[in-house]
Amino acid sequence: MAELTPDSPLATKVVPSPNQGPRKSATAGMPRPSMIILHYTGMDSGVAALQLLTNPLSEVSCHYLVWEDGRIFQLVPEVARAWHAGKSVWKGETDINSHSIGIEIVNGGHRFDLPAYPPQQLEAVKALCLDLMQRHGIQAGHVLAHSDIAPDRKDDPGEHFPWADFADSGIGLWVPPAPLAEGPRYQSGDEGQPVRALQALLAMLGFGLDLTGVFDARTVSVVKAFQRHYRPELVDGIADLSTMMTLKAVLQATKG
Repeated sequence: MAELTPDSPLATKVVPSPNQGPRKSATAGMPRPSMIILHYTGMDSGVAALQLLTNPLSEVSCHYLVWEDGRIFQLVPEVARAWHAGKSVWKGETDINSHSIGIEIVNGGHRFDLPAYPPQQLEAVKALCLDLMQRHGIQAGHVLAHSDIAPDRKDDPGEHFPWADFADSGIGLWVPPAPLAEGPRYQSGDEGQPVRALQALLAMLGFGLDLTGVFDARTVSVVKAFQRHYRPELVDGIADLSTMMTLKAVLQATKG
């Protein structure tokens, strides 16, 4: 049997995962990927992660797996729908798997005290993102964290992921976060128009959030996800002045 050829010239090996299917669309034709979702594996080793991602009983997979030494394995063809995002939403789209490429980065994650991402691994992820963005016409701001699209369930790739450095290479969205400072703050249990306005701004950015005017558990999760990506110095789910100023700056950057 002939060896499968990777879609990306950067991938060194194809290890097929059975956990895939056709991309779905409400209209005729196959949707083209318009997002890249970055994950960490959250396991004790890359070998264990690869076994999970290729086990039909796990029902999870990704398109690419990036090892600590920078090797890139392809598990699912780009034309296919990998099962990496789970229940998620971004800008009203709820079938993220049909509209994205999933990249798993070998890293123990929060379960293993957020180990540092090795430089060679990060350079490989950058190169892969740029390759995918160029070939599929994916916008820089559509390179997202798993925690962005599933804030209730996921924390990856974590607050140590270098979004600022990636943005310098044209990948993802980033603005310098506003410094921590005294000022208005909204937190779990608060209600009223300021909370509704905060929810509206987060929803405008892309988070799935109803405008209830109540700082409920979902709002806490979304605020944490925003902080994890854009204000990683303090991830506490409290919308302090720094969080709100950073959110407004990020939204302004999306208009540029």
